[in-house]
Amino acid sequence: MHYPFELSNIVRIAMDNAELTRLAKDIESDRVERKESLSEKDRICQAICAFSNDLPHNNKPGVLFVGLKDDGTSAGRPVTDELLLSLADLRSDGRIQPMPSITVQKRNVDGADVAVVIVQPSFAPPVRFNGVVWVRVGPRRAVATRDDERRLSERRRAGDLPFDLRPVSTATLDDLQLDVFEREYIPQAFSPETLEQNQRTVVERLTALRFTDSSGIPSVLGVLVLGKDSRRFIPGAYIQFLRFEGATLTDPIRDQKEIDGTIAEQLRRLDEILEAHNSISTSITGGPIEVRRPEYPLPALQQLTRNAVLHRAYEGTNAPVRVYWFSDRIEIHSPGGPFGQVNRENFGMPGVADYRNPGLAEVLKVLGFVQRFGIGIQVAQRELTTNGNPPAVHTVEDTFILATVRRAK
Repeated sequence: MHYPFELSNIVRIAMDNAELTRLAKDIESDRVERKESLSEKDRICQAICAFSNDLPHNNKPGVLFVGLKDDGTSAGRPVTDELLLSLADLRSDGRIQPMPSITVQKRNVDGADVAVVIVQPSFAPPVRFNGVVWVRVGPRRAVATRDDERRLSERRRAGDLPFDLRPVSTATLDDLQLDVFEREYIPQAFSPETLEQNQRTVVERLTALRFTDSSGIPSVLGVLVLGKDSRRFIPGAYIQFLRFEGATLTDPIRDQKEIDGTIAEQLRRLDEILEAHNSISTSITGGPIEVRRPEYPLPALQQLTRNAVLHRAYEGTNAPVRVYWFSDRIEIHSPGGPFGQVNRENFGMPGVADYRNPGLAEVLKVLGFVQRFGIGIQVAQRELTTNGNPPAVHTVEDTFILATVRRAK
């Protein structure tokens, strides 16, 4: 049976069988690679990364055939739903950053069923797999040189950049905490082996990670992640926390905080505040076993608040992310409505994701605030159900998204 597998959040790419057959029979080039099976998963990820970078600037998708031998003949392996799902999962497991745009399909090429991964060139290169930039040099994969990375960065600069990757013209390197970058971020972004071989300057590293442009001007991302005073340049870059005595905005305020600083500092401080306000109930059921249950499961609140910080609009608004804690519920307000492929109808569906701030998504993954992309709401709902809370309810509007979480009964 012909089974074209496509996830709703993956870009659809039309490529007819005649073109696929031609590519499958052609020698491996900067647009084609073949693998007999999924056993070489890391090499497949490297190939996706290299096609995304499109170093030759073909402006055409790269194609990875899984189920073909090097000579283009069939490896005789079945193309199962499990294989297609495993290939699609490579997009969102967080190891390839920024997230690549791919389509995974089962196609019949010259009489043989194969899995086809079609990879679009990235709008924000360089793309990394496990912190390393891979490129295609003719028929082979290779680690990018400094000049390669510089070319990719220049191409990104010349394109229509997402807001978080645009330069902040009034900022300088003196506005960034370079000691934090060297001491805390770099060791988490790269493996020890990569760092040992990397002799780049601090400025070159900042540019490679999109914290500055090629001329050394800090980007919005650099200001958010390393800024000494982020709100000086991005007024809405903070979190407002309010705890009310009752269930309405007119009730007395018990506690209020403005949480600013770097993104990492904001999220860590917010976690501490949420935990401090979260009451724990204790009950004895069926014997001397003590059961402790919080009003709200902290992992659910973390998923929803981190989603609000990650997906919010930083452009065109001075509003912060707002966390309002009422006597019966918590409201999490995120400036900016749905983005890209996400809309009111598919919001919160498994696997449906798009990134207004792709650079920030990469940073939160590196720093450990995000383990996997596209499943935050599902994780939050699972944690709420396990704790006895009603499911979170999302209100999706053009200018904001509101997540409402009710107390456990």
